Amino acid sequence: MLSELVTRLKRSLSLPQKQDIQTAAKALHQGWQPDAWQSDRVLIGDDCAAIPDGDGYLLFAAEGMLPKLIETDPWFAGWCAVMVNVSDIYAMGGKPIAVVDTIWSESRAQTDPLWDGMKAASLAYQVPIVGGHTNCHSPYAALSVAILGRAQHLISSFKAQPNDLLIMATDFRGKSHPDYAFWNAATTADPARLRQNLAILPRLAANGWCDAGKDISMGGIVGTLLMLLETSDCGAVLDLDHIPCPESLDLEKWLTSFPSYGFLLSIRPEYLAKVQAEFTEQDLVCAVVGEVQTSHQLILRSQSESVLFWDFDQDALTGF
Repeated sequence: MLSELVTRLKRSLSLPQKQDIQTAAKALHQGWQPDAWQSDRVLIGDDCAAIPDGDGYLLFAAEGMLPKLIETDPWFAGWCAVMVNVSDIYAMGGKPIAVVDTIWSESRAQTDPLWDGMKAASLAYQVPIVGGHTNCHSPYAALSVAILGRAQHLISSFKAQPNDLLIMATDFRGKSHPDYAFWNAATTADPARLRQNLAILPRLAANGWCDAGKDISMGGIVGTLLMLLETSDCGAVLDLDHIPCPESLDLEKWLTSFPSYGFLLSIRPEYLAKVQAEFTEQDLVCAVVGEVQTSHQLILRSQSESVLFWDFDQDALTGF
């Protein structure tokens, strides 16, 4: 039953971790910043901070890796630290410039696989590592990476509008990580193809075909959609029967997976054919999965059944 699936999804999508972001929302809404940052010049809650700069925007973002991933699969943690930041830049219609890293470890040797993974991703995505911070005398291991990029035309999570179509774009040419809810279509792929696939996003923005969306994060498509709706002050219906799913996974596992290439876009209906063609021409999957509405609710639908998943009038998610 759909109601039972909704209950399981709420338990498994790490939504309490997304609600931890409310601590930042509360702190940053207290008016401590200089007057120049009190306006809407930089909207906090996007995949990157978009800082007006000349005729475009500087994009600035950072990600920290799960401690368990660093412990059990450090090479992959290093790869992901670069990959997720690169995805954030492209998700906003930008192109990455460079990354910096922060490593804490208990020994020099412990950093080797982290560096190997970061260097492999840096080469694959052609984004240089230009500095950072290293401490090899820490009582624990930790890794975070920050990225700088630039965009001329933004794709923002603040721009979804009622009557927009929600589309999911992803890459089925991969497989699940054996230990984590991660769909890996990146580490063994042709690097040139990875970059070509990502280049679709800034092209959509430049053509004026898409100005709203996010990359699909650890919350899967449902958690990502919640963040998009919250910042855009909208609701939506998500049709689970229309969500494309890899043959090797059941839908529930797919809904809780973090894809290495995955974007949720909110587009005006008249641009649907053009947007879909950009993805399908590169053998990527692109499907309409729902519609944005004026309500403040996310409704999940399957066959003839509809269930309320989230009501923003009752509960905030990130607070932005």
